Amino acid sequence: MFLNILQIIGVIGTILTGLFSLVAPTKIESFTGIRPIGGRGITEIRSIFGALFIGLGVAAFLLDTSVAYPMLGIMYLAIAAVRAVSMFTDKSVEQSNIISLVVEIIFGVILVL
Repeated sequence: MFLNILQIIGVIGTILTGLFSLVAPTKIESFTGIRPIGGRGITEIRSIFGALFIGLGVAAFLLDTSVAYPMLGIMYLAIAAVRAVSMFTDKSVEQSNIISLVVEIIFGVILVL
């Protein structure tokens, strides 16, 4: 029961991240370091950080199957794996990346269980 509540929180967090990116794409720069340049950059943030996260989160709720939460968890763990390697190869070990990595690992593990 407690694990299910944590999984729901993870899915809601995914959807909220997407909604924030969708409606305020220029405000994510302070945390992600990504600065949209022109309309093309804003569209990319809205579609990838916005729509993709919203779609995956909503799908996890709508599908409500034994694979929906783990699928979302695998996505988070894949992002975390690439981020962990990239932080060292790109010399970007900084607070916002560390916070993102920790959240991705926590959400990933909770959703896979």
